[in-house]
Amino acid sequence: MSVSMLSLTGPLGSVSGLLQVVSLLGLALLLLKAAQLYLHSQWLLKVVQRFPPPPSHWLFGHIQEVGREKFPCACPHWLWGTEVELVVYDPDYMKVILGRSDPKSHGFYRLLAPWIVKYIEPGLKSTFWLGYGLLLLNGQSWLKHWRRLTPAFHYDILKPYMGLMADSVHDKWEDFIRQNSYVEIFEHVSLMILNTIMKCAFSYQGSHQADRSSYIQAIQDLSNLLTPEGRWNHQACQLAHQHSDGVIKLKKAQLQEEGELEKVRSKRHLDFLDILRFAKMEDGSSMPDKDLCAEVDTFMFEGHDTTASGISWILYALATHPEHQQQCREEVQSLLGDEDHLDQMPYTTMCIKEALQLYPPVPGIGRELSKPISFPDGRSLPKGFLLMLSFYCLHHNPKVWPNPEVFDPSQYAPGSARHSHAFLPFSGGSRNCIGKQFAMNEMKVAVTLTLLRFELVPDPSRVPVPWPRIVLRSKNGIHLHLRKLL
Repeated sequence: MSVSMLSLTGPLGSVSGLLQVVSLLGLALLLLKAAQLYLHSQWLLKVVQRFPPPPSHWLFGHIQEVGREKFPCACPHWLWGTEVELVVYDPDYMKVILGRSDPKSHGFYRLLAPWIVKYIEPGLKSTFWLGYGLLLLNGQSWLKHWRRLTPAFHYDILKPYMGLMADSVHDKWEDFIRQNSYVEIFEHVSLMILNTIMKCAFSYQGSHQADRSSYIQAIQDLSNLLTPEGRWNHQACQLAHQHSDGVIKLKKAQLQEEGELEKVRSKRHLDFLDILRFAKMEDGSSMPDKDLCAEVDTFMFEGHDTTASGISWILYALATHPEHQQQCREEVQSLLGDEDHLDQMPYTTMCIKEALQLYPPVPGIGRELSKPISFPDGRSLPKGFLLMLSFYCLHHNPKVWPNPEVFDPSQYAPGSARHSHAFLPFSGGSRNCIGKQFAMNEMKVAVTLTLLRFELVPDPSRVPVPWPRIVLRSKNGIHLHLRKLL
């Protein structure tokens, strides 16, 4: 009996001992990790001690305080655990940072990657995350793509687009004319801009304005990625890619119908996709489909949602300031709506810039320091530190702009003096928005043709609440009444 009992308890004892060893090792690793986190947090505290922070929430850190407090130049925001970023809203700091070539913050832009860079290898079922576009690339890869895309935004390329932009606005007028009440304009403007991009960038002759586009809904869903309540919406990502894939397939079919590429080159003007298809790699080969898809997705996002945000907020700003709206209208009427004279509208341009200051379409961007940085006031940060360049806070910083909440277009009158990095609706430095002139042209055409036809009136019962996400939206929409002018 005793021998039998030993034979049974022996293995059990060895298993129990093994579990004890594993438990001790697990506890040791846990303590080691806790010690590492503690030391890292102490190091971070020492780094940021010269940047006084606002009050911190016990769980969310400073994530709910972004844009609510103003501290000198910059302040740290603890996101969660040992994650911290320095939020910057000072023009001198902006100038130093944007004058460097630090990569974009991996944590922030990583959330966009499945949308921007999705590419399905032909013949395979698996999905590869390849072909980063201009938005996500860094270093020499970014420079190579930038050089390929720059010709698409040359003045001679953009000029013929004015008439196409005007056609999209004219199409949207019919919808507004039938409305006899306040309408939420962000969706209408989004459809209008989508139609504009399809015509200008991809020579598409159809219309996306008749019904609510699934692409618009997908963009809205994807824009909530960084919110506490946001979840990754695979269906939205798929819809966005299906739209871009359809654009590329349509263009390929058109090229086959037109015959040789030389016939395309002889067109009156090349569109964005034409230029990408003609772009050559350093080895002389054509751009791979994965890069082509990435750039189309990038252009669709950066050229659509941001511009729609800008136009919507500009129209709201003019609606709430009727005296400026009327002055812009009179200036536009003197030109009879001629899109070729957009540069001859100084006051309207001033109002557009003032609205972009109050409501920057892109509230901020992220950077990760590739080497230590020193600021003009003597403070510094080490390599690897995360930065959030808050354009929204910069534009509302009372130390930079007197009365920053007041709509004052005179700040942009010719000859007005301001810091070179005080106004950054399109970012700054070498990595500023490559399509900023395209976007400004869209904004001017949309604003001028709308003012020629309508009087803009805000809804007093629904004042928009700015909602900084990937682009600046309104929590409760932007509701206006567009009264047809006689």
